[in-house]
Amino acid sequence: PILPVDSVNNLIVQLFSAMATGAAIICSHYIGMKNREGANKAARQVVLTVATIAVVITIAGLILRRPLLSFIFGKVEPEVMSNAVTYFLYTALSYPFLALFSAGSAIFRSCGNSRYPMMVSVISNVINVCGNALLMFVFNMGVAGAAISTLVSRVFCMVVIFIALSKPKIDIVVSEYHKIRPDYKLIGSILAIGVPSGIENSMFQFGKLAIQSTVSTMGTAAIAAQAMTNILENVNGVFGIGVGMCLMTVVGQCLGAGRKDEAIYYIKKLSLVSEVVIIASCLIIFILTKPITMLAGMEPASARLCFEMITFITIVKPICWVPSFIPPYGLRAAGDVKFSMIVSCCTMWLCRVSLCIYLCRVWGFGPIAVWIGMACDWMLRSIIFTARFHSRKWLNHHVID
Repeated sequence: PILPVDSVNNLIVQLFSAMATGAAIICSHYIGMKNREGANKAARQVVLTVATIAVVITIAGLILRRPLLSFIFGKVEPEVMSNAVTYFLYTALSYPFLALFSAGSAIFRSCGNSRYPMMVSVISNVINVCGNALLMFVFNMGVAGAAISTLVSRVFCMVVIFIALSKPKIDIVVSEYHKIRPDYKLIGSILAIGVPSGIENSMFQFGKLAIQSTVSTMGTAAIAAQAMTNILENVNGVFGIGVGMCLMTVVGQCLGAGRKDEAIYYIKKLSLVSEVVIIASCLIIFILTKPITMLAGMEPASARLCFEMITFITIVKPICWVPSFIPPYGLRAAGDVKFSMIVSCCTMWLCRVSLCIYLCRVWGFGPIAVWIGMACDWMLRSIIFTARFHSRKWLNHHVID
């Protein structure tokens, strides 16, 4: 029951990540302006907004959890439904803590400090894994044990990150929560960035579900190969995404200070850094693919399919991944979020989803169709975003009036 519920949880996580993106961009602009008071005010409004949205989602999830899970599962055995409801209950209770941790991490990143949230996240994951082992295997709590462990780890993250944010020595301080009052104009600015990013991220999750349903019809060998390829492709892109997250902070601070030329320079420079990182990580994963499939005990047919798909990704990804993803981080930091949302959603449904389904169901392609569609998506995005970057229209937006 955990996997379908986690599909819902992933959508919620993407929403909170989008709100955190809005927080990082707004706060980084204020820091670039050297307006510490404005940055503190913006951070407090982010906390208020994210906490309110998270509580509303939690209450709705708790009230509607059975109808929602019945819609996802359909008709299932009562025991499966009971476990799913239990797991969803505890994970829904964790939403406010997860949302606030995402917001707090974004505030730290806007100050140029991504190390501290990473350390907190690592410790939290260790707590989650150890808690799973303890509650599930020692206390035999089953699904409830896994969910409670997740809840505890998220509470830990939130508490630690906000203790750190209350210290006056950092650039942005969030404290005296009882004095926070809504500033609707500032909240509107946060939502103007966060909502389009949330729609974009959510559409990607729906697209993944559509692709998974297509792959699930290809047999166990294809399913196993696609699952392993997904993991390896995520790993070889994680460092590039990290550079993109840093780029948002850098561009936000440059534009906040009115230095548009520096924003352009850093987008170009960090895109080059990302290219080097992507080439290196793709080659490393390509070399390790066969040993990993052997250690995982994959069937020969699945291992062969996985290696073929990783080979394709290793050739294509260094060509078009960076221009399709890294400059858009800079564009979002400039407030050009609607353009990014529209382009990303259109290319995903046109190439990543529709082309994949067409190749599989009409021409009988195997799971390689997923990556052909992905490559076309990357290529089309790279052309559009490169043209948008060079047009400089993205510099005409105003994140803070």
